[in-house]
Amino acid sequence: MRKLRVAMIGCGRISEMYKEVFKQLRDTIDVVYAVDVDMDKAKKFADEFEECTPIADYKECFDKNIDVFHIATPHYLHPIISIDAMKNKINVLTEKPMAINLKDADEMIKVAEEENVKLGVIFQTRYVKGCVELKKLIEDGKLGKILAARSYLSWSRSDEYYSSSDWKGTWDKEGGGVLIDQAIHSLDRVIWLVGSDIDWIEGHIDNRIHNIVNVEDVAEAIVKFKNGCLYHLYACNCYSYDAPIEIEIVGTNGKVGLKQDLAWVSIDGQEPYEIFDGYDGLSVGPNYWGCSHITQIKDFYKSIIENKPVFIDGNSGRKALELVKGIYKSSKENCRIYVPFNE
Repeated sequence: MRKLRVAMIGCGRISEMYKEVFKQLRDTIDVVYAVDVDMDKAKKFADEFEECTPIADYKECFDKNIDVFHIATPHYLHPIISIDAMKNKINVLTEKPMAINLKDADEMIKVAEEENVKLGVIFQTRYVKGCVELKKLIEDGKLGKILAARSYLSWSRSDEYYSSSDWKGTWDKEGGGVLIDQAIHSLDRVIWLVGSDIDWIEGHIDNRIHNIVNVEDVAEAIVKFKNGCLYHLYACNCYSYDAPIEIEIVGTNGKVGLKQDLAWVSIDGQEPYEIFDGYDGLSVGPNYWGCSHITQIKDFYKSIIENKPVFIDGNSGRKALELVKGIYKSSKENCRIYVPFNE
């Protein structure tokens, strides 16, 4: 079977994860290009692979029979590069968020359909085995009617984290702060586990500590799903360390949840138990990245090879972005936002 030809677009911090994943998947792919406007970064990435060419302009990859663009650039570039690639018949797996506004997200989904290519969005924490087991349990009706959900993220980001970047902590390039960058993974998992569309959003954001930027470092909201579930969320990146993320889903028969990647179940009056089957992959970088990038990437490749639907596709990526943007809009206008809405 022919190997997939892939290009890494953006060779910054998160690319270290991709580098190790690609090494694990040498029998499946050829890494053909490493792309970054900083050629030193592109060369450093390319040096890890035979016949991988470092370049500064992703457009040089067009007409070179590339199968997949892996996009890990600043957020505002995700839709620009994705749309260019898909119009050149290249499948795209982009880091979250897929875009920083819903208009661009909709255009990405539209182009993927028109060009008949695959579009996927990285939300690797959905692939944690405990999370998958909780989803199955909920879908099987073991939890009963979903009543409520909550997620709690309290992490730490220093002023240096922002000052060392020309795009982090900006509305025009990152699209926001703790919600769109850190907490979006939690939001995505809750949306997926609850399994319902959103009815309305009411939230507030603020900047309490990071005077160096004007994006939010604290956010809270309550979200009403159409199945009746009320979702309470809190996120901040001005804590003393990166504490484990906590998620809980409550149903008429009990409750389930996650503490980072450790799942727990307490239903039907039975003895509570935990679910942790380890990882399908490797640990690279901060613990909160988890080990499931490789699982999602392998799944995306399978969708291409077997021409099957992408699990976390553009529509899935849009749902998480819609919730983030709804909280921003609610905070700005100081009112409840009903879905769908205009930005």
